[in-house]
Amino acid sequence: MAQPVDAFVSGWQRSFEYEGRSTRGDFWWFVLANFIVSLVLAIATNAVSQLAALYTLYSIAVIVPSIPLTVRRLRDAGKHWAWIFISLIPLIGPIWLIVLLVQASVGAVAG
Repeated sequence: MAQPVDAFVSGWQRSFEYEGRSTRGDFWWFVLANFIVSLVLAIATNAVSQLAALYTLYSIAVIVPSIPLTVRRLRDAGKHWAWIFISLIPLIGPIWLIVLLVQASVGAVAG
């Protein structure tokens, strides 16, 4: 269970780092760890309604490391960072972005 925890901590530590790359493992372990934390907070919020503010705060705060992590992952897959905006296209955009995010790493760093 160290891999998801390491990826989660690394994602938060590199919250403002847009340079470099993030491997598929780093990205998807962060997504899994984030899902688990969100799920635990959601369950706790159902049990204790006073935790709703904590869940909301976390949901907003996780945007900060998610954007640079996605930019680094796109770069690692050989795509330009601007591909992140493909998710704004209704229906097909988010699916297309996921396809880009699951692609294997490439040797050269793309713009």
